[in-house]
Amino acid sequence: HVQLVESGGGLVQTGGSLRLSCVVSGAIRSINAMGWYRQTPGNERELVAVITSDDSINYADSVKDRFTVSRESAKNTVSLQMNSLKREDTAVYYCYADLNVIIHAVRGDYWGQGTQVTVSS
Repeated sequence: HVQLVESGGGLVQTGGSLRLSCVVSGAIRSINAMGWYRQTPGNERELVAVITSDDSINYADSVKDRFTVSRESAKNTVSLQMNSLKREDTAVYYCYADLNVIIHAVRGDYWGQGTQVTVSS
């Protein structure tokens, strides 16, 4: 059983900062990539930032130069530092992991429950 537990969402004013964190736990053999997606009502979930096991990083164009994703492999954690927040960053943010479980090393995508980030003017 694999769990992704997020923390750090909340309400912030335009131009402010927030830091999201996610801990992955369970019967994990290895993690190939971790990161963050977000979703607003009526829209599809979209990539925000993903970091791979060899530290290759992919950011959405809309967050480049404002957001920073990082990981601590020893703790199976991934964080997202969000600076210069804009109203359009308001969304539910989901932690994501592409990992192999212990049993038969089956690979799959796993998601957290989501954490709300609201940016107000």
